[in-house]
Amino acid sequence: MNQVTIEFFHDVICSFCFPMSYRMRQLQKLMPEIQIVHRSYALVKSVGDFDFMFGSRKAAKEEIMNHWEHANHNDDLHRFNISGMLQADFLFPTSMKGLLACKAAYFVAGDAGYWDVFDALQNALFVQNRNIEENEIIEDCIRISGIDFEPWVQHYNSRETKDAVERDFLLVKQYNIQGVPALVINGNQQISGAQPLSKIIQVVEGIAKEKEQQYADGASCRLVNGKIECE
Repeated sequence: MNQVTIEFFHDVICSFCFPMSYRMRQLQKLMPEIQIVHRSYALVKSVGDFDFMFGSRKAAKEEIMNHWEHANHNDDLHRFNISGMLQADFLFPTSMKGLLACKAAYFVAGDAGYWDVFDALQNALFVQNRNIEENEIIEDCIRISGIDFEPWVQHYNSRETKDAVERDFLLVKQYNIQGVPALVINGNQQISGAQPLSKIIQVVEGIAKEKEQQYADGASCRLVNGKIECE
């Protein structure tokens, strides 16, 4: 197999990124020679985005719970704790703190560290219904992931980490990525949405053999006219 590098674009608050990360873990086990690089994408950069998208941050939760329902059907393990989230009393988190936490973990432990923190944050939100915008919860996820904590803190608060996240956002524009999850393979072939593992394998094998293949978009979350749409 020719060398294959996959840039995996995702957001900690993206419901369809949760099942996609699980499938990418399976892909990595089946094809350990593939290099998976993790990239940041922000569906909600600031609190004000909720007002623009949903009318208010409070109103966002009801619509986002519908996204969770669809994502839970997509998830191979059906792990979403929707009833628990409906009872939770915190407002839906924004993207940036979680993305910074993941990128800081990258500077400590590479893409493997980024991935472990990403999965821990998503599990905290979607399964445990914890507010991953709170520093205490983020720090718990770092410790659960086994990341060396003190170096992580330094990177989490550094300008270098913020700049690295912003560079990922520039790549989003460069690749014309419209939503997440999204895979960019060898810098040119894209897979959009939470596709089944079998389709991901077919595309990767085709690219490895220098045969381009096209597939319809899978389920994803994207920004459309300033609103999050997940389907």
